[in-house]
Amino acid sequence: MLSSLIKYSFRKFKVSETKRHELNYLFWECTTRCNLNCLHCGSDCSKNSVNKDMPAEDFFEAIDTIKRIPQNFTVVFTGGEPLLRKDLELCGKELRRRGFKWSMVSNGHLYDKERHISLLNAGIGALTISLDGLKESHNWLRNNEKSFDKVMNAVQLAASSNRLNFDIVTCVNQRNINELEQIKKLLISKNVKAWRLFTIIPIGRAVHNPELLLTDNQLVQLMDFIAACRKSKEIDIKFSCEGYVGKYEPLVRDSFFFCRAGINIGSILIDGSISACPNIARSFSQGNIYKDNFYSVWDNKFQPFRNRDWTRIGQCKTCKDFKDCQGNGLHNWHGEKNNVLVCHKEKIETATYREHR
Repeated sequence: MLSSLIKYSFRKFKVSETKRHELNYLFWECTTRCNLNCLHCGSDCSKNSVNKDMPAEDFFEAIDTIKRIPQNFTVVFTGGEPLLRKDLELCGKELRRRGFKWSMVSNGHLYDKERHISLLNAGIGALTISLDGLKESHNWLRNNEKSFDKVMNAVQLAASSNRLNFDIVTCVNQRNINELEQIKKLLISKNVKAWRLFTIIPIGRAVHNPELLLTDNQLVQLMDFIAACRKSKEIDIKFSCEGYVGKYEPLVRDSFFFCRAGINIGSILIDGSISACPNIARSFSQGNIYKDNFYSVWDNKFQPFRNRDWTRIGQCKTCKDFKDCQGNGLHNWHGEKNNVLVCHKEKIETATYREHR
């Protein structure tokens, strides 16, 4: 009875949040250049990207349409690899001058002591760095034999600063699934306080490498690992917001699943497109800063994100948990959009059924 009441209350909360659709988190895909060639890249970024970096003044002109800065609003520099931009600190200082907080997602390869200090001086408030396994498995996924050592140096620097809200993200795959306990101990030894775990879905380069995708049993293994770690409270660990996980809600994160793409999360992509999370299919774009008023688009469009009844098709059509899942994370809707790419709940239930046969 209590569980049903909590679920009902959370559904009401989601309806209220969707109606308000206050923008709190804005990704800026400031470059699609990257210094790595990762096996799982959803954006298929490269060193020689065909897209030029977006001029900073174009981005500032777009966000200047925000007349009232929402509470806890943060601009997140993403890419590609943001540290390839030479004007990153200037952009950060300009955001601070305008009253915006800013943060960054990085592969950590270029994050050295000099850059660490300059970013802090430019007012960076939060930083996310990717670590995808122990040395061999991380370097395999990142396709670079020096990546692990570079990342560990970056982790040590970031964790040393009390000013940074710093966390690690790990893309869990078939090569690192059995290393998670060792990775946890490594992070704790480096004074890392927060750790988010993702799975990889078949988009971008990951389409061509099934070894990147967890089996049904491995997904259950991941859920059990996170749930156990959250009980021990050695580190602030959580599953990402990528999908609804059925019976593991909310054992693996701080609250029930809620895909906030287009509800609290927006993005300005490299070509000026206005969308939500950068990993969502580009066909979901709602406008473009080079012809539209950014905040007007945010306020008045984004209907596919705020009314997700259109996802009630395919396997989602008769799902008893649709009200809580609403088609899973929207980055799972690529291609023809006639079915969800990955259903976490189905994978978990399939593994559980096999176990009890």
